[in-house]
Amino acid sequence: MADVVYMDNNATTRVADEVLAAMQPFFADLYGNPSSMHSFGGQVGRHIDQAREKIAAILGAEPEEIIFTSCGTESDSTAILSSLQSFPGKRHIVTTRVEHPAVKHLCESLDSLTGHKHRLTQLAVERDGTLDLAAYEASLTEDTAVVSVMWANNETGVIFPIATMAEMAKSRGILFHTDAVQAVGKIPIDLARVPVDFLSLSGHKLHASKGIGVLYVRKGSPFVPFMVGGHQERGRRGGTENSAAIVGLGRACELAQANLARENSQVRALRDRLENGLLASVPRAMLNGHKRERLPNTTNISFEFVEGEAILLHLDRYNICASSGSACTSGSLEPSHVLRAMGVPFTAAHGSVRLSLSVYNTEAEVDIVLAKLPPIIAELRAMSPFWESSHSGSVGQSQCDCKCS
Repeated sequence: MADVVYMDNNATTRVADEVLAAMQPFFADLYGNPSSMHSFGGQVGRHIDQAREKIAAILGAEPEEIIFTSCGTESDSTAILSSLQSFPGKRHIVTTRVEHPAVKHLCESLDSLTGHKHRLTQLAVERDGTLDLAAYEASLTEDTAVVSVMWANNETGVIFPIATMAEMAKSRGILFHTDAVQAVGKIPIDLARVPVDFLSLSGHKLHASKGIGVLYVRKGSPFVPFMVGGHQERGRRGGTENSAAIVGLGRACELAQANLARENSQVRALRDRLENGLLASVPRAMLNGHKRERLPNTTNISFEFVEGEAILLHLDRYNICASSGSACTSGSLEPSHVLRAMGVPFTAAHGSVRLSLSVYNTEAEVDIVLAKLPPIIAELRAMSPFWESSHSGSVGQSQCDCKCS
């Protein structure tokens, strides 16, 4: 499609040109199995070792702490199930009400999956999407096997205080996992200073290909493999390595590390211009999520008395790509579980739009969205039976009842 304005980067990202170039030899000339004894395969293994070093570098980790998986979801499942198997006498899991479905649905179905009864604490969030640390600390017990809390929310971009939370768990001998799929490459991460036991990331969220993920396992943390088979990944994850995707992810992490300053300056400035322009030009629009403790690329805005799906369909007429929430829940008529947990009013939760940018977005693209989206909202509201009877007041950002300012 020509002239696509792509602002759905939290769903997936384009594969960077440099990443594609790094991957291509492994589909043709360098096709050997990296686990083979012969030198033809061994040279591929050396490229995988180099990629492992690059991925460890962006995390502040050691290369041997990196395990390659197929995706972030596999990494999440591996970390949580491993933790429960490592402490079979413990039956308590702590997570939040706003986790990605990869964690939320797994934790809610553990009893049927494992054949054991578990107790699940799903921590509430404040109106601005942040967590109450006192409530979190009170939830930790001697029976808690694992805490799994995302580093940054995929729908609102709200960042959680993972370092503090991990320290609290560590002091009680509890394993800590964080789904950092949305955070890696957007904000600085240094696992030498943040004592998590497990961290998940996914390649297609930072301009690598789909089908490749990573699970970080801190040296010394107990671990039980999820994928059992051959000796790959030091016996921690069976299956022939996805060589091309692994090498691509290594290159993507190099680029992400180099672009970290741009993410937090250029991309943040574009996001703020887009966000402020929409809140100023559309009445009864509200920001969902903390104003400051948020990823630099993400804005989630609710427009009262319209349907998010209708907004997206109208945006699509102009080749503008956005989202009404997580790509893993698209197609559902229910409002976002994240926005419900935040207490966003029903009249607004259905009309939420997530716009997530990358280093490839431009000022001109922001101008297009600012020109097209406000008239779309006005058009949809003109057809809404609820709008005429409810638009006597105007609720803008300054009148929003959340604690985001």
